[in-house]
Amino acid sequence: MCVNNIHTMKTSAPISFFLRFFLLLPFLTSSAWAGDETLAQKIDGWLEPIAKAADSAIFYSFNVGSQSLPIILVILGGTAIFLTIYFKFINLTSVGLAIRTARGKYTDPDSPGQITHFQALTAALSATVGLGNIAGVAVAIGMGGPGATFWMILMGLCGMTTKFCECTLGVKYREIDENGKVHGGAMYYLSRGLKEKGLGGIGAVLAVFFAVMCIGGALGAGNMFQVNQATNQVVSSFEIFDGEGEKIWFGVILAVAVGLVIIGGIVAIARVTSFLVPFMCGIYLIVAFVIIGTNLDQVGSALQMIVQGAFTPMAVGGGIVGVLIQGIKRAAFSNEAGVGSAPIAHSAVKTKKPASEGLVALLEPFTDTVVVCTMTALSLIHISEPTRLESKSRFPAYG
Repeated sequence: MCVNNIHTMKTSAPISFFLRFFLLLPFLTSSAWAGDETLAQKIDGWLEPIAKAADSAIFYSFNVGSQSLPIILVILGGTAIFLTIYFKFINLTSVGLAIRTARGKYTDPDSPGQITHFQALTAALSATVGLGNIAGVAVAIGMGGPGATFWMILMGLCGMTTKFCECTLGVKYREIDENGKVHGGAMYYLSRGLKEKGLGGIGAVLAVFFAVMCIGGALGAGNMFQVNQATNQVVSSFEIFDGEGEKIWFGVILAVAVGLVIIGGIVAIARVTSFLVPFMCGIYLIVAFVIIGTNLDQVGSALQMIVQGAFTPMAVGGGIVGVLIQGIKRAAFSNEAGVGSAPIAHSAVKTKKPASEGLVALLEPFTDTVVVCTMTALSLIHISEPTRLESKSRFPAYG
């Protein structure tokens, strides 16, 4: 959908070049993974300077005590807190209304758009519920201690308001062509919204920059990272696709399966995700509840560790500042609030009232960060005896 939206913006020749490069990148890297080390080294040589330059600019950091704090986290976290206060804690007071809207209670079937509120929610959740809620929580706890979970949950709650705002804007500034196809996302409300404020030039530059970066992020963090981890799990669990030359075929299978879905556009994606996401989340939560249910006597101490670790300065993770930073980092990666990817899916919803979809969108951070991440954390911290012993050895101050 990103590609379709970008093409409708009548991109220039340089941008078209970048689009083609990003689309061809998987095929180039596939050849490299198949065993051509020379090509792999060439690709690394091309991309490494670009990646380092982007990393130093986007993730520019300053020191807080002994910890390095990226400015982007301050922007995302600060914006989430400001919006939560500005909208009078709509993330807490409107959850019931959001659930009723997602269930279709207020849906007008004749409203412009392509998918239902629930389908838009699951389409966006399909990109956020995943490794960030599982491996991301483990990384946060490993680097910042159990207290990082507290800040992760808190930022997830504040991120609900950010999602409300960006997805409301996504619907407000979307475009619907003569065939009824919707084009929307951050690139549209950046260009059209800032144009209304007399900043059309800046808006156009930011829109194109976001669109190109969105494609890069989708290929990297959104696909390569996921496929890499999925491949490792399949190889270690079932001992298939074990050879270097065989792993590429697992990638081909996944590419074909995903291609069969996304080739149909947002409508086909929404149909699949409306079934797959509830099933995926349900299975994961059932397993988490089983783990927690069989270790109920450890839940109290796990919650105590989370709360105490959030406010008690400790050596692990650089003290309370390190715990806070790790929690915010993993919350931002988990729910993507403020990143601008969710409005692309939400803009296709059938509605005449943009704020109605904003309400539905605020359920995303609640689901993937507050619920799923909390279940993951409780399953990791002090739940089973081996985990408890490992936690003591790694975090001795918790005892």
